[in-house]
Formats: sequence, structure tokens, C-alpha cells
Amino acid sequence: MRILIVSDTHGRNGKFRVVYEKVKPVDMVLHLGDVEGTERELESTVDCPLYAVAGNNDFFTQLPMEQEIQIGTYRAFLCHGHYYRVSMTNRLLADEARARNCSLALYGHTHKPVIQYDKGVTLLNPGSLSFPRQDNHRPSYMMMEIDGQGEAHFTICYL
Repeated sequence: MRILIVSDTHGRNGKFRVVYEKVKPVDMVLHLGDVEGTERELESTVDCPLYAVAGNNDFFTQLPMEQEIQIGTYRAFLCHGHYYRVSMTNRLLADEARARNCSLALYGHTHKPVIQYDKGVTLLNPGSLSFPRQDNHRPSYMMMEIDGQGEAHFTICYL
């Protein structure tokens, strides 16, 4: 199983389309917020299930603020992260994921890619395709692949 994970596209979907064409076929796409009104455009771009949550810049949206989904044998908590103060620490987010019996916590907001492990929870942030803030300032996304044994592997990718 292959999953494309993105966040913080901020309505600028050109790079999303480039990435999607580059990595497809994928079984699922996760968008972790700040789509800025382009939910339908994103849905029409992909030919697989798309799960998206609202970010702090998603006004007047029908997107949920948070979601819990099953990915293979993994229970995943999806959110944008701003309600969990992820710009300062991932502790609150990891605690919330544990409280929900989720082994994965996926978030955006910081525009910086992260793979972090915290007491049984894997925290994942794909960074931003539109406004990257990490040192190299390269647009980023993440791939999650589940191998034949059901084990998840995560890769931070750059354009």
C-alpha cells in the first residue's frame, strides 16, 4: 500500500498535481490542512480515496477538524496541529494520539517535515508544497509505504 501525504498547499495546487503525477499510482492521499477552498479541485485530481482535514486557514469549509482512520493495521489521527501547539512541541499531539489509541499522528501547520517517535506514537508532518520553512526551503511531501508484512515505512520527499 502506498500513501501520499501532503499539507499546507494554501490553494496553490500546481505542485500537488506534479507530485501526484510523479508518485501515482497511490492507494490513498492524506491532506493535513490549509487547502484554502480547493477541496473539490484536489478530489478531482486524484483517482483514489482522499482524506483531508481543515487547517487554521480553511475558513467556511466542510472539512472536519480532525479524523481518525485505519491504514492497514495502523490507527491514524489526522489533524492540522495548530490546536496542539505543534509549533512549540509535539508532546500534546502525541498524548492526544495515545488517548485515541492511535499509533500514528499526522499533522501540518509548521511547514517543516518531521518523522518523530514518541512512546509508541509516530508523528508525521510532510512539510509544505507551497511555502516550505525548513532550512533548505524545498517543497516537501511524504510517502508512506506498507510492505508485505504490514510494516509502515515513511520517506520525506522533496521537489
